[in-house]
Amino acid sequence: MKKIKISMSWSGGKDSAFALWKLMNDPRYEVVRLHTTFGEESRRVGMHGIQESLIEKQAESIGMDLDKIYYPASGDNKEYETAINSYLDTLKTEGIETIAYGDIYLEDLKAYREQQLSKRDFKAIFPLWKKDTAQTARDFIAAGFQTLICAADADLIEEKWVGSIFNLEFLKNLPYKIDPCGENGEFHTFCYDGPIFQHPIAVSKKQTISKSYHFKTDEGKEIEKKFWFAELG
Repeated sequence: MKKIKISMSWSGGKDSAFALWKLMNDPRYEVVRLHTTFGEESRRVGMHGIQESLIEKQAESIGMDLDKIYYPASGDNKEYETAINSYLDTLKTEGIETIAYGDIYLEDLKAYREQQLSKRDFKAIFPLWKKDTAQTARDFIAAGFQTLICAADADLIEEKWVGSIFNLEFLKNLPYKIDPCGENGEFHTFCYDGPIFQHPIAVSKKQTISKSYHFKTDEGKEIEKKFWFAELG
C-alpha cells in the first residue's frame, strides 16, 4: 500500500511532537517534512515565543526538512492565509496533499483548518483528536518525551512554573479548571528530547519575561491579558 505523504504543522511543543510520533509509527503515513509559522519580524513561534533557531535544532535532531512560513506583525489573517496558500502550492508540486495537526478538541479551529485546506483539495488529519487530555498528558510523559513550559497565561499559571519541566508534578499542581494539555491556551511547551529525536536539544531558561496583549471580545470590549514567556537558549 502506498503511504500517504504528510507535512506536519510543527509548533515545537508537546502536542505536535506527540502527534508526529504517532504518525511515524503508523504504516499508513509518511511524514516527509515539518512546517512552522514564524512572526516576520520576531522570528518566533506565535504564543510559544520560541526562537527560530531552536525550531531548526528540533528539525535537525528529528531528521526532517523544516519549511518556514512567515506572517506579518500586523496579524492580518488575509496575509496569513496568503502565506499558507503559497506554501500549499509548493507542497502540491511535491505530491503532498495532507497536513497533520496536534489539535485535540478545539472544534472551531479544526473546522477552520479543514475548510481552508478543502479549498485547495488538501486533507487534514488529527492524530490526537478527541483523546482524553489528562491521559494524553500522562502518555506523553510515559513515552519518554522531555519538554519545558515555555509560555503561560499569567492569570492562570504561576510564574515559578515557567521554564519548568512538563511532568507529573506539574500536572498534579495544576488547578482543576486548567486543561492538562493546555488546550485552551493556558500554557505552551517546547519539546527538547524524546523518541522522535536522534539527540536531545541543549536548552535552558535564561529568564522569564512578561508581555501584555490587548484583545477585543465579541461584544467589542477591550481587555488586557498578560502572559509569561521563558527566554530559552
